[in-house]
Amino acid sequence: MIVRPYGDTTGDGMVQLSFTLPLEHSKVAEGAAEQLARKMGMEPAMVVHARPVGEGFTFFVVYGRVHHLVDTSQVEVVERDYPLLTPAEVNAEVKRGLRRRLVVVGACIGTDAHTVGIDAILNIKGFAGEKGLEYYRELKVVNLGAQVSVPELVRAAQDEGADAVLVSQVVTQRDAHLLNTREMSAAFREAFPDERRPLLVVGGPRFDEKAAAELGVDRVFSRGTTPGEVASFLVHRLTEKETA
Repeated sequence: MIVRPYGDTTGDGMVQLSFTLPLEHSKVAEGAAEQLARKMGMEPAMVVHARPVGEGFTFFVVYGRVHHLVDTSQVEVVERDYPLLTPAEVNAEVKRGLRRRLVVVGACIGTDAHTVGIDAILNIKGFAGEKGLEYYRELKVVNLGAQVSVPELVRAAQDEGADAVLVSQVVTQRDAHLLNTREMSAAFREAFPDERRPLLVVGGPRFDEKAAAELGVDRVFSRGTTPGEVASFLVHRLTEKETA
């Protein structure tokens, strides 16, 4: 299926783009923003919002038309390859497949102090109307919080006998989330034999779900992931491994 962006009318190709330029807010800065948008394929391009953001920087919103088409048959995504279970079904599968509680250790690693992501998945209050993993009777959840070093995370996983390790990364400047994830993956592979290594799961708004193998983890979850999706994945992979 071939599609074009929709703005005011179907197929008009209108898009909205935001960015920051290292320029003081001025007519010249707005002209530079418009020029950049045109070079990116927007024609015509209109600066509809411009605001100073600190000394020497301006934030812009540009609106304009693009002529590019998108072929949905060429889009590559990671489809959910496991059934989505209710909390009761998750608990029943853990009892049947593991015959013990499933242990989950979660943290924000490195200098990342943003716990909103990991808390949304782990805390009982949950996210998007779903209870977090602490709500699941057959799951033991250990939330280490923020700014946890990789060695600390490995030790906690060893001490708790973790079946799965969940890591949230929100800070992404200079690809910090990718560097931290690769460091974590290498540390766990050094600390655990393959058959005993916990599942490694990372999530955050800037992760590419297709990059799990490249990062050395078992699953990457992107923005909008709910606790139920994570719980269902853990049960699917761990009970599958137990019966293999």
